[in-house]
Amino acid sequence: MSSKKLSTVTCHVINAYANTASNVIHAYRAGGERVVGMFDTRWNSAFKQSRSQLATGVAKNATAVHLLLQKYTLKGLTVTSGGAQDVVNRVVKLADAGVMTVAKNVDRFEGKTGVNMLSTVAQAALLGAVPLSNLVDQIERKSATLASKIAGDNVITAVVKRSRPVVRKARPVAKAVVQTAKETVAKVAAAAETAVA
Repeated sequence: MSSKKLSTVTCHVINAYANTASNVIHAYRAGGERVVGMFDTRWNSAFKQSRSQLATGVAKNATAVHLLLQKYTLKGLTVTSGGAQDVVNRVVKLADAGVMTVAKNVDRFEGKTGVNMLSTVAQAALLGAVPLSNLVDQIERKSATLASKIAGDNVITAVVKRSRPVVRKARPVAKAVVQTAKETVAKVAAAAETAVA
């Protein structure tokens, strides 16, 4: 029946849109990684120029903060692009299953009733679906080309290694302040419990 042909074209269009969305997600991730790489290059250049003017502790802290921000930015790109890709995959799976279920139900309905009205509608819709399918194929190809241009050759693909944080020894004054803060929090909590009771 023609509903099967229409369902095949419809599934093809859905998958082409999914591939286009995947290309856009890839372009987003690659572009983000390129921006991080560009900022990293500029940071290293500026840091190299001003390194001699900075104290040792300040330089270590600045490097640690820079590496931490870079790591979280790359992790964020990975998580958001992975989540978006997962959503696209799930939507395509559900849409394909829905189209196939409708096609099977149309075939069963027509087989039981003998009415071919839905096949006639499917045949008319197929006339518009085929050019749409060709257009979607062109969009998919162009998005793949654009995504590969955005990705380029200098894309960071691995998450930056963890840097060791700069750890300072606690000073006696700092320990006393922390102890006082803990005592104050305990007093406030006890007062809150008494007020509630």
